[in-house]
Amino acid sequence: MGGEPDGGGSGAASEISFEEFFRTRRDTLRRTAYLLCGDWHRADDHVQAAFVSLHRHWRRIRDKAALDAWMRRTLVRAVVDESRRPWRRERATAEPDDRRAVPGAADAVATRHVLVGGLRSVPPRQRAVLVLRFLEGLDVPATAVALSCSEGTVKSQTSAGLAALRTALGDALDDLRPAG
Repeated sequence: MGGEPDGGGSGAASEISFEEFFRTRRDTLRRTAYLLCGDWHRADDHVQAAFVSLHRHWRRIRDKAALDAWMRRTLVRAVVDESRRPWRRERATAEPDDRRAVPGAADAVATRHVLVGGLRSVPPRQRAVLVLRFLEGLDVPATAVALSCSEGTVKSQTSAGLAALRTALGDALDDLRPAG
């Protein structure tokens, strides 16, 4: 994010380009935030805060191609920071609060519920690595950049996160594997 001053006459064009970026990326970032924190309301809050922060810097940004990486990093940091606050620590319960019957629903919906439920039990930093690597499709170097850590940390967090997810899913893991 560079520091080029706004040329004065580009205010309207700048707002239009921000609105376009917002419209095209809002839903994707919201899904990513949900996968990171496991709650749609908190996900909306994190995405809104990230867009507010981006808007403050919008006119000074030189490299628009780096926006997705900047937004992912901002979201991950917000979710991880929030999880460290004492009043936001997750508590394991026998049944998830949002348990819903899924009669006749597609296997993909059931799989998503099982996976999201398992992700909720994975520690926040490991969950962030798993979401970025396997659901956002980032490679190890890109994930390291998004999390501001080393590639070795990404690899160890991936390993620990997958182990925690396997433990959390238990017998449900077999249901996620394709038959045949």
